[in-house]
Amino acid sequence: MIHKSRIATVLLAAGFYFLSSTHTFSTAAGPIESRDAKLDGQTIHYENYGKGPEALVFVHGWTCNSNFWSRQIPAFTARTRVIAVDLPGHGKSDKPKIDYTMDLFARAVDAVLRDAGVERAVLVGHSMGTPVIREFYRKYPKKTLALVIVDGPLVPFGDKKMMEQFLAPLRGSGYPEAASKLIDNMLFGQNTTPELRNEIKTAMLATPQFVALSAMEGMTDETIWKQDKIAVPALAIMAKTPFLPANNEQIYRGIAPNLDYRVWDGVAHFLMMEKPKEFNDTLTGFLTKNGLFKK
Repeated sequence: MIHKSRIATVLLAAGFYFLSSTHTFSTAAGPIESRDAKLDGQTIHYENYGKGPEALVFVHGWTCNSNFWSRQIPAFTARTRVIAVDLPGHGKSDKPKIDYTMDLFARAVDAVLRDAGVERAVLVGHSMGTPVIREFYRKYPKKTLALVIVDGPLVPFGDKKMMEQFLAPLRGSGYPEAASKLIDNMLFGQNTTPELRNEIKTAMLATPQFVALSAMEGMTDETIWKQDKIAVPALAIMAKTPFLPANNEQIYRGIAPNLDYRVWDGVAHFLMMEKPKEFNDTLTGFLTKNGLFKK
């Protein structure tokens, strides 16, 4: 059960050295700690709300940042500890010229949890955040209470040849135009207002090209798409699009037998931002049903 009991110590992992830089301020969601964890000498930024050994952790998608969960955080801070992560290369985290793999991102989430003194978490991953939290579950199963998939993949987008054709426009000087078109294709929903489009696109295009390209290449790694089972409770909320395979539910249930699978019509890729109340209500119901919330 997620609760607000105090943790007296911060766990340290072998092979990592963590330093915390903490700034506390308040918003309508309550007290916030803007914190930095360390992983391999790099700073991983995160925002923390509340205390306790268990938390609801939000992981953003490709070229996004923790602000993409701003419509969720206030809905949950009264009932649980909440953490929103800026993955390496994104948001306020460091952006070194390294390989941005799903393994790196998973270890970064773990670095944040260790810095925060969190022992177990419900992990919510949007888009690329889905293979990130799945990789976290593989590496740290005892730290994973549940997984929430938000319009994210559990199987690869296509074969290597198709992915290379997809990646080619993102290389070189044509990146701004190619990335802009790619993002536009994600923003087709009837609830994606001009203001929301601008918010999303501005933030995504601010992520450096080398980060965007490397992270996308990281999703072509065949090892992250192994069909090993997800045994913890899982929720999937998908946008109904022409690109969603007709047998997607069957595929996902083959990987996550204990899966609550939902498909929403009239929304695009950023469904948690388009329909925040519906998303928050659905997530609350899932957490309550599985005993992950105080009733």
